[in-house]
Amino acid sequence: MYYLGIDLGGTNIKVGVVDENSQIIATAKRKTRVPCAPDDMCEQLASTALEALSNANISIDDVPWVGIGTPGTVNRDSGVVEFSNNLYFNHFEIRKLLETRMNKKVIVENDANAAAYGEYQAGALKGARNAMAITLGTGVGSGIIIDGKIYAGSNYGAGEMGHTVIVYKGRHCTCGRDGCWETYASATGLIRTTKEAMEKLANRDKPIWKLVDGDLNNVDGRTALDAMRAGDPIGKAVVEEYIEYLGCGLVNCINAFQPDILCIGGGICNEGETLLKPLREYVAKDAYSLSSQGQTKLCRALLGNDAGIIGAALLGK
Repeated sequence: MYYLGIDLGGTNIKVGVVDENSQIIATAKRKTRVPCAPDDMCEQLASTALEALSNANISIDDVPWVGIGTPGTVNRDSGVVEFSNNLYFNHFEIRKLLETRMNKKVIVENDANAAAYGEYQAGALKGARNAMAITLGTGVGSGIIIDGKIYAGSNYGAGEMGHTVIVYKGRHCTCGRDGCWETYASATGLIRTTKEAMEKLANRDKPIWKLVDGDLNNVDGRTALDAMRAGDPIGKAVVEEYIEYLGCGLVNCINAFQPDILCIGGGICNEGETLLKPLREYVAKDAYSLSSQGQTKLCRALLGNDAGIIGAALLGK
């Protein structure tokens, strides 16, 4: 048996064919083109999915369903994305349109929930009773597992921890609020913090500027970390500030849900212990707990960027 999973992101559409052992055997990928009309979005998804199936030498008839993880508030019953700020969706009938385009049952879930489910089925959260997965990408996604099930709340919007405020009257977020965790702790937020710190420098003959060839447009999520490793004090300060922002939101997650395990995924987590060690120290200092027993384990997501694909593919299970 094979399963098809689509991970729809603000930057890329990634599709994978998954086997019975939760292993991805073939993939396809394309840049996400937004904003666009609903039919155009479905065509982007369908064409990428069919490419992945072709790469696996199977057809749409060989999979029982199409699973998709998408940013935003997803009504599981209707398959409608009620709202997604990063993709400009508003009452997007994704299941109906995609089922018509692909002639196959479609299961829709929030992307962070799908990633958490992937980690729960085959990754860092396997065996946990209560767990959370945080994904650091274009935004900050979070998925919650309670008693072995995805928790979405009564309106399907629970778990949007990226849109909890950590800085009162802080940076404006695309969701409409100011100071959201996402605007500081996402890769996008880290890039913005890095650029702001660099622009304050009177002398641009510094390692961090040399890393980007003197062009702010070349700043990415690794710039500050690479500068820190090169001994640049600006890079070090930016990384320390980022860890404070990220740690603040993680403590909020732990205080609210007290999960057995909380794993962090996304490209920035390739930094491994460079990121996790100071985060554990921050959490140990600030997290609220009435007992020293059973503290939340903070770790890196094991499935990496494949968690969303695997989780989406296995949603029908």
